[in-house]
Amino acid sequence: MSERHVLIVDDDPALRLGLAETLRGLGYKPHEVSCVSEARAILDRSPPHAVLLDLQIGAESGLDLLPDFANAWQETPVLMMTAHSSIETAVEAMRRGAHTYLQKPLNHEELKLVLERACETGKLRTRAEDRRRRRSEQFRFASIVAHSDAMKRVLDQAGRVAESPASTVLLLGESGTGKGLVARAIHYASQRAAAPFLTVTCSAIPEPLLEAELLGHEKGAFTDAKERRRGVFEAADGGSVFLDEIGDMPLALQAKLLGVLEDRSFSRIGSTETVRVDVRIIAATHRDLAHLVEKARFREDLLYRLRVVPIIIPPVRERIADILPLTERFIRHFNSEFGREVEGLAPDAQRALMEHAWPGNVRELRNVIERAMLFAHGNQLRTEDLLLDDGYRPRMTGPAAPAPRPVETAGNNHAEPYSLPAGGVRLDELEKSLILQAMDRAGGNKSRAARILGISRDQIRYRLDKMKK
Repeated sequence: MSERHVLIVDDDPALRLGLAETLRGLGYKPHEVSCVSEARAILDRSPPHAVLLDLQIGAESGLDLLPDFANAWQETPVLMMTAHSSIETAVEAMRRGAHTYLQKPLNHEELKLVLERACETGKLRTRAEDRRRRRSEQFRFASIVAHSDAMKRVLDQAGRVAESPASTVLLLGESGTGKGLVARAIHYASQRAAAPFLTVTCSAIPEPLLEAELLGHEKGAFTDAKERRRGVFEAADGGSVFLDEIGDMPLALQAKLLGVLEDRSFSRIGSTETVRVDVRIIAATHRDLAHLVEKARFREDLLYRLRVVPIIIPPVRERIADILPLTERFIRHFNSEFGREVEGLAPDAQRALMEHAWPGNVRELRNVIERAMLFAHGNQLRTEDLLLDDGYRPRMTGPAAPAPRPVETAGNNHAEPYSLPAGGVRLDELEKSLILQAMDRAGGNKSRAARILGISRDQIRYRLDKMKK
């Protein structure tokens, strides 16, 4: 076992000396100080595993040091010591964050037991804080790839929400666009970061179980309820709950969710007791909730309550500038995971990725790179390694252009929107011609030209840049 340090803060030299000898006999390394200012200096340099803090240190009160632990040294448990025991003082010490309360003269066996428990608590707190810091680093906004203007706007909106007291956020976007990643970034950038972030996928849990998962239940509330269980809302008190696929939540449960959003309270299944919570609800869906309202499959009042802060996460085909940076990140990740040394993409693979429609968005891109990294030979990924499906064509992202007159083709009895010349065409030249015509008709405005062609501004910018090379 590594040496454990204990800080003794007491203005009585004889007591400090005797306590230090006792601690050495128990296998601890003591450090003694006689005032609060000396204690703060040591804590700033290297927080110990535990602190033995006297209630009265000269003219100062040890209670005044306790808020510092709550703010700066949360992982270090504090054991208050006093020769003047009182219930009021003990309650105040615990309220300010003390781990426990000891009466002088200290009992050797009691001190041994309490210190062991305190150090174990400190170790658990340290591990929990390390996990929280790692997750905060992993899910910070800066870790989200946002080279495109569209994604920069998303992160700007999400960042403002994280800093605000807004309690409800609605993330909209196709499957695989990264709604869960943005939800976590909002949580870990907010004042709620130290509290839990809990996720429930509404489409993955049957209705009776989903209600119990969210609200909790009392013992005997239903057949398998063998004990009281806290629900997600209660367990996440002070933090955030991410309700993924909110569009698939059953109507009966939507009414109860509305109550939680409006009153911040609910009752567990089988109970009449009201539970009050402070949680931020971050909901997400790829569905058109307004359309579900029209079909009577989603409550209109719940939609209004969720849509306090709506954030639309664009599909990959509208954030072309993010494709190669995302790919580079995935290559680095899978190099580490698979023990590979792939240096990047060959030019043909870059073109293939940029021109693919990405119906599965970022999730599909990640899967494509993972598969390519598993089977590719050499230090670069080529087009044949990617195994892209060319059968998908994206739907128009801008207003639909007027349909051209159908052209009857020889040997066919169906209409085609365009007539292919008998001698064929050069597709790259046709694309270039259409883009130049659209830019001319739009007066050089890229956004307007993109709408004419039914593509995104990022897509037309990419094609214009490609034409210059």
